[in-house]
Amino acid sequence: MNEIQRLRNIVTQLRAPDGCPWDREQTHHSLLRCLVEEVSEVLEAIDNNDFELMEEELGDLLLQVVMHACIAEEAGYFDFDDVAKGISEKLIRRHPHVFEKKETKINTSSEVLDRWELIKTKEKKDKGGVVSSVFKKLPPRLPALLYANDVFKRAVQNGLTDKGDWSKQEVESLSLNLTEKEVGQKLFELVAACRKTGIDPESALRKFTAGQVTLLAQEKKI
Repeated sequence: MNEIQRLRNIVTQLRAPDGCPWDREQTHHSLLRCLVEEVSEVLEAIDNNDFELMEEELGDLLLQVVMHACIAEEAGYFDFDDVAKGISEKLIRRHPHVFEKKETKINTSSEVLDRWELIKTKEKKDKGGVVSSVFKKLPPRLPALLYANDVFKRAVQNGLTDKGDWSKQEVESLSLNLTEKEVGQKLFELVAACRKTGIDPESALRKFTAGQVTLLAQEKKI
């Protein structure tokens, strides 16, 4: 038995009726936060060139993939083999210059990326999808909101809500009768205002939050 199959068997046992209560309760949506956090930790290990930690964090990230595949398999949608097969076939399709003997060889990375996008666009058209380039160039980002949420949670847990550079009174006032719709609207309006003034809201929140971490760490390790 290879290690991938061993991991799949372990996750299946954890999800079994006589397995772990926490693992049995998880859904695709409940695991979203874990997925984002694991990606963040992998990036941190890579940034620090910490290969021992990178090996560990890649394992944690792989667990998320296996968990999602296991949940989907239980519902009859797909399994881990389908996931692996799908990405393998995609890689072969989008690298004809490597896997097709008759295909003209490509010598530069830019040519590879151009070919990738052409093939990707054709695949979407063949599937009857709508091809849009509006967001195509946007890079993936980890949410600063998640970072800020975690820092504030730890501040609350450690009794440090009076020590940060935010207004505790304003937080309490805003939280009264707050609805999800209002939050979405206010956040959108703030982001739009940032766009008009040339401020990157993601960067602004991340920098402010990082500053709070430094400040609060002086009071108590969080």
